[in-house]
Amino acid sequence: MDFGTKLYRKTLLTIAGNKFVESLSVKYGKKLAGKFIAGDNLSDALKEIEALNNKGIMATLDHLGEGIKHLHEAAGYRDEYIRLVEGIARTRADSNISLKPTQMGLALDAKTCYANIRAVVAKAKETGNYVRIDMEDSPFTQATLDIIHRLHAEGLTNVGTVLQAYLYRTEQDVEDMIQADIRLRLVKGAYKEPASVAYQNAADVIDNFKKIIRRHLDHGIYTAIASHDDRIIDWVKAYAEQHRIPKDAFEFQMLYGLRMNDQARLAAEGYRVRCYVPYGAMWYPYYTRRLAEKPANLWMVLKNMFS
Repeated sequence: MDFGTKLYRKTLLTIAGNKFVESLSVKYGKKLAGKFIAGDNLSDALKEIEALNNKGIMATLDHLGEGIKHLHEAAGYRDEYIRLVEGIARTRADSNISLKPTQMGLALDAKTCYANIRAVVAKAKETGNYVRIDMEDSPFTQATLDIIHRLHAEGLTNVGTVLQAYLYRTEQDVEDMIQADIRLRLVKGAYKEPASVAYQNAADVIDNFKKIIRRHLDHGIYTAIASHDDRIIDWVKAYAEQHRIPKDAFEFQMLYGLRMNDQARLAAEGYRVRCYVPYGAMWYPYYTRRLAEKPANLWMVLKNMFS
């Protein structure tokens, strides 16, 4: 990323990490966060997914939460995800599931975390659904990949994960996942990472992003390409057309509340489009990462605040 964007991102994430700022934001900023959040509860989120499905847009449903402080909290998230899986099956929504390992206890107890995630994946398998284990910041990368490999070894193959193009290790991780027949969502990466583990220059990130996308497309491996960057979206469309790659060989993924008209347009053009739909009370960390992605997101929220 350029210096100005990098400085903006670093500054906003630093401010957002201040406990006083967080407490004020949680108290007064929920209405503004609603731009990116599909509601407080599962019922709200399922209604939003129905509206998306009616436009030809698929969904992945995420109950917000991460970095729990007490292990008993993880059981609550596990149970909510099981209700979530049942809700999708009951309403026949065209949606799969996304969850974060730390909300299942990864930072506190790896054994309990695995048991919680396994319970959700097993329930999803019963209903014919698919679970995406989100990738968090780099200290959890290897542990997350280990969970995925273990689930597949136990026959729970209805689960995949996310790899972030800004990490140096990702190119090799992509090869390992391909060999293990594990489906991926490919992203640039949205966490604050040091130069020791991640590319700091936007051009390097984009080059690596294209490289791992191309690796999938060239070998006929279905993949999810998660980006709002027109440089990536337009490149994928052109590359697929030039190499006669069918539109159902991949999908674009975008976030709820961002570029919704463009999501509908891509779907109308015959591309597979999936919207990442988060809901729940623990919205603050997710919300601040969305604002930090680019200044335009912050200006949009400020405009809504004063309009």
